[in-house]
Amino acid sequence: MRGYVLALDMTARDMQARAKAEGLPWTQGKCYDTFTPLSAELPAAGLPDPHALELWLAVDGVQRQRGSTAGMLHRIPELIEAASAIMTLEPGDVLLTGTPEGVGPVQPGQVISCGISGVCEESWRVEAEV
Repeated sequence: MRGYVLALDMTARDMQARAKAEGLPWTQGKCYDTFTPLSAELPAAGLPDPHALELWLAVDGVQRQRGSTAGMLHRIPELIEAASAIMTLEPGDVLLTGTPEGVGPVQPGQVISCGISGVCEESWRVEAEV
């Protein structure tokens, strides 16, 4: 494994709910061009213990999420092993592992800031209605 990225996994919940109700794939609710921005790659060798990182997210400066990778149900090597059992992982592939409590709606124009405490911080402006 080369490293990690901070990812913001957005979902248009209304589209997702409609697709679920109709028995369709949820893909449309996750497909806007701006829905999964990624930070620059954080080399694995440069990070402290990846199983003890503090993650946070704020919308317009108001904190909505905070959690630690220590709370993940499965450790990172287990997740990679499970994914590798059903698909070929190539260099540059990204596995998203979940999010702390606190997901909620955002509006176009709002700024989402998120980070890994002591490691990196990113900010993105919401472009689409979600």
